[in-house]
Amino acid sequence: MSELAATFAALRAILLPYADALDIKADTATNLYLDTRHIQKNRKPLFFGAVAVRRRYVSFHLMPVYVQPALVATLSPALRKRMQGKSCFNFVEVDETLFKELAALTKAGFESYRKLGFV
Repeated sequence: MSELAATFAALRAILLPYADALDIKADTATNLYLDTRHIQKNRKPLFFGAVAVRRRYVSFHLMPVYVQPALVATLSPALRKRMQGKSCFNFVEVDETLFKELAALTKAGFESYRKLGFV
């Protein structure tokens, strides 16, 4: 298994437990995309998260970090260093420590969406 494939599998495993409460828009060997069932004013579902294999890295998108900026304040400097933009984290290889932190962040994000009535 290539390094990117292993990284994708590990990051996919972080998002997958929330799939039952969300809408799976894509689930392939290189992409997992999850929306909420909450319809926004623009008549589109609210995005929750995604994992996608790119050319040189794997992207982990987590929209609750954008919706609830207070979640960013909890990030370690090492995870913050992996952040691209406001809700994306990029990885080249599996990092157990950062993935544990990312799993906790994903759980907190899901709970924040729940409290806001989005899931």
